[in-house]
This record gives sequence, C-alpha cells and structure tokens, in this order.
Amino acid sequence: EQAVAVAGGIIGGILLFVLLGITAYLFWKKFCRLFSYEKLINPVKTTNANAIFQDQANSEIQLKSTRSRSVPFIIPPTLHGQDWIHLTNEEQVQEDRDPFMTPQSGPRSSFHSLAGAYVVGTINPDLYKFPEDKSETDFPDGSIGRLWFSIEYEQESERLLVSLIKARKLQPPADSCSPFVKIYLLPDERSYLQSKTKCKTLNPQFDENFVFQVSSKMLLQRTLKFLVYHVDKQKKHHLLGQVIFPLKNEALTEDNKLVIWRDLEKENLEPPSEHGDIQFSLSYNDYLGRLTVVVLRARGLKLQEENPALGVYVKVSLMNHNKFIKSKKTAALLGTPNPVYNETFSFKADQTELDTASLSLSVLQSNKGEKTLLLGRVVVGPFMYTRGRELEHWNEMISKPKELVKRWHALCHST
Repeated sequence: EQAVAVAGGIIGGILLFVLLGITAYLFWKKFCRLFSYEKLINPVKTTNANAIFQDQANSEIQLKSTRSRSVPFIIPPTLHGQDWIHLTNEEQVQEDRDPFMTPQSGPRSSFHSLAGAYVVGTINPDLYKFPEDKSETDFPDGSIGRLWFSIEYEQESERLLVSLIKARKLQPPADSCSPFVKIYLLPDERSYLQSKTKCKTLNPQFDENFVFQVSSKMLLQRTLKFLVYHVDKQKKHHLLGQVIFPLKNEALTEDNKLVIWRDLEKENLEPPSEHGDIQFSLSYNDYLGRLTVVVLRARGLKLQEENPALGVYVKVSLMNHNKFIKSKKTAALLGTPNPVYNETFSFKADQTELDTASLSLSVLQSNKGEKTLLLGRVVVGPFMYTRGRELEHWNEMISKPKELVKRWHALCHST
C-alpha cells in the first residue's frame, strides 16, 4: 500500500508539471502575438517631421503609379490632418499623430488644392476654356461681309444711340477696299449719318457713335438701315451691302445696351415694278405640318394719299381650292413707300394639301374711317394657281424643307 501511494504521487507530480508547462507555453505564444501586433500598429514615434513628409511623398508616388490618371483620388477634408504611411501590401493604414508635433511646411508633390480637397493627377485645361466666339469665323457661303453695331435708347432725352463697331470680310469689286457706312433711320431716307472712311482694309474697325432724335412713341415704328460703301481711286462710291434692322422687336432701355451683328445683304438694284415689290420668306416643316411666312419688307409702294397718319400693313391669307382658310396681318406702319416689317406667321397645312393650297399677300393702306385701299397683291402656290417666280418660290420651298427661302415679288393690282 505504501508503494502504491508513492507511485501515485510520482505520476500526479509528473502530470501537474506537464500541465504547468503547456499552460506556460500557451501564455508565451499569446504574449508573442500580442507584442508583434502592437509593434505593427504602433511604430516608433521618434520620427521627425522630415521623415513623416518623406513617407507621405513616397505614398503619393505609389498612389500615382497604381491608380488610373483619369480617376482622381480625393482625401476628405476631415482627414487632412492625418498622416499616411505605406505598407508592403499596398494598403494605407492611418497612423496616430503626436499632438505635440507640428510638421514643417514641405512640398505637396502632385497634390493640388481644389475646393478644400487634395486631388491626385493633373487638371485638364480643355475643361476650363471659355466658349469661343464664332461670329468672326463662321461665315455662310456666298457671304459679302458682316457688320457689328450696338443700340441704346435714352428715355429722358428721347435719343437713340447707335455705335458702329466694325465690319469683317467685305467683298469689294477691286483688290483694295476703303469702306465707310451710311446710317438711316427709316422711313426718313432723305437724311443720314456717315462714318469715317477706313483706307485699304477688308476688316475695318470703326468705333464711332451716332445719335438720332426720336420720340418714344415713334421709336418702335422706326428701322435702322446701314449701307456699306467702298470708295475707289476715282472717288466713286460702290455699294457693298446693306443691313436692315427694325426696332420694334427690341427692348430698348438705358440699362440694356444691345450689341448686334448682321450679315450684309445685296440691295435690289432693279427698279420697282409698277405697283411696288414685296419681299418675304417661305418655309415648310413636313414633320410638324407647318407653313411659315416671314414678311420682310416692301418697296416702291404707290400710296394713295401722302398722309403719315395712314398705316400700311400686309395681310397674309391661306387658301385651299380658292377657298379662304385663315388670314393674319402685320402691324400697320406709318405711310411710307418702303416699309420694313420682319414679322413671322405660321399656318397649319398638311403635306397632302400643298398641291391645292396657296398663299395670298395683300399690301393695304388704312384710309379715313374703316375703309382700306389695296396697294398691291401677289399669290404664290403650285402650278394650279401660279407661274413664273411665284411658282419657283413655292417649289423651292417644298424642295428645301425646314429652310427659309427668301425672294422679291412684284405686286399686281388685280383682285
């Protein structure tokens, strides 16, 4: 019994020793892992400011090489006060900052301040270009030049201020060009203001100011007319083109100075017909089924009475099988043989109706009372109703959908 007790004590002691050894080994392994983890996330804090910024620059270079240039990497502004270090697994781990350490100013490498954030990469300069002014580069085919001017109206003094700015790409009959401009305020064609002559240039810069005295009641019935001339060596004047600008569609105030450009048009040098001529544009939109008429101007009208109180207007009527469909009227301008309207009208017309439809434009003069006098009339339409220039104008409108086709037509007095 004594021997069994001794053997049991020896075996129990051995088991206790083994258990203590295993426990000590496990504690040692745990301590080693904890020590290595603490060492990983808490590096030595004795690094100076230059070392910190060196690590920052290295991390920025690594970011720039591993990320696409087209996708910027932005650090939120709330994290600008943090340091970033580079690890071998190419991940960024935030490092605790010593609150008592103030880093010295240093280079930011490829970081640029943009709206409170740092963006890695370069800025594309094409995104910050202002839209290009194409008014001096985009000229239509057959252009004979372009004119720039500005207008302003002073209500208190009742003065219309016109600034002649410049002209570009004039087309003179000779190689050299010495241009000048005459400015009219229609319907008065007897008086005008004239610019200085610019010698030997196709692109004159005028920068001249002109003043017309006109009341506010009459202003919207007036039209500016610019005639651009060229002076040759024999001092003869050659008309290069004109610009007609009605004032009725503009909001003219002292606080609203309008800068405008217009392409020069060739003046109709043919003498007016017996009853005068009218100019208008036609356009047909086959998708919307819309027939558009732009009444531009008339010239050489034979007014029945020379009374400025009597207005002249144009009545546009849509007909189908010679039956009246709808009519619209322009504003009545004070009695002038050369009124300028620039008014647009639209009519609903199905494409299948174009072979039977027609347009009638009548120039009428208001008389005393309710009576009106017919000054002239023109009809445009298909072969069923018209011939000559009127038929050509209609067919050209159909062949060029959505495009304004402009022509002059002689007025007749038949009803």
